Amino acid sequence: MGAVARFLTRTRGRGRADLADWLTYGYLLLGLAVVAAPVLWLFLSSFKTESELAAYPPRFLPRAGMEVKIPGRDRPLRLYAAEVGGVPATLALRRVVGARAMLTRPETGEELQLPRDALTPIEIVRFAWENYADPLRPGGVSTFKFARYFANSVIVTLAATLITLLANAMAAFALSKYRFRGRDLFLVLIVSALMIPPTVILVPLFFIVQKMGMFNSLWGVIIPGAATPTGVFMLRQYMLTIPDHIIDAARMDGASEWRVFWRIVLPLAMPAVAVLGILSVIWRWNDFLWPLIALQDGDNYTLQLGLNSFRGENEIQWRYLLAMTVLSLLPVTAVFVFLQRHITTGVASLGVK
Repeated sequence: MGAVARFLTRTRGRGRADLADWLTYGYLLLGLAVVAAPVLWLFLSSFKTESELAAYPPRFLPRAGMEVKIPGRDRPLRLYAAEVGGVPATLALRRVVGARAMLTRPETGEELQLPRDALTPIEIVRFAWENYADPLRPGGVSTFKFARYFANSVIVTLAATLITLLANAMAAFALSKYRFRGRDLFLVLIVSALMIPPTVILVPLFFIVQKMGMFNSLWGVIIPGAATPTGVFMLRQYMLTIPDHIIDAARMDGASEWRVFWRIVLPLAMPAVAVLGILSVIWRWNDFLWPLIALQDGDNYTLQLGLNSFRGENEIQWRYLLAMTVLSLLPVTAVFVFLQRHITTGVASLGVK
């Protein structure tokens, strides 16, 4: 913690902060607020009740009204603050009739009436943990199968990432270390594919998946996104920096092309491979549009599609939707936090080399 504190409070070397230091830290704090504020709002909103989410103006912290149990009442009553005869009092609301509120003093049981506008709700900060517990409990929210959706997302993400790394690395190796007729044309086509919006190819991709018998299966989600032009181009640019004489020496020693790729080129290109792997995990985990088209059976849904089960014809269960959205962000956040060093190193290596 001491090292972190020294890092966060260091100055330009004169012992105290000057104008440049204040401007720098102010700029960084502003950027942090812009990036973190929506995430923090989502996290806190996931603990709010439906009535609190619909409240206007919206409030930052989740709140709930205080309640009290009155003898003879089946349900607890909400507490309100009001003035009775000029004296502040805490009253329990029994019911509202027009503009009049029927109230009870909790301590004495005395019943009285006051104008509805004279009441101020008594609220406390309360986190609605049931927003998380209900969907995760078996039978809690019958249409949401968290374990099933989570397992499908893990399978799709891991399988697609492994295939992406292998296919893109092999293509990048061929385009960077082999000389053959049409190599530059293939490279131009791959780079050109970066400029094509993904929505343009959805229809032909759907027919291809359907003809190959992969429609409504996890393979129909895994295979189409395996080879990405971004990954091929990025790995190819990195592999160009690997000296050719290392590969030539391995070939002279009798190494096969697969051995050269697997034992020499791939380990040397590991910084770029790590960056592509992390980006692929983020892409596959958050993908929504293509799984929505390729999957029809609810048991095959990924976690992102499963969140749609909280959208009904007449209402949207926002509290459950926000809570499960937060849970869906945790795996990707954990991957990024624990592997951000590889992202920084890999991107820096790509830029330097």
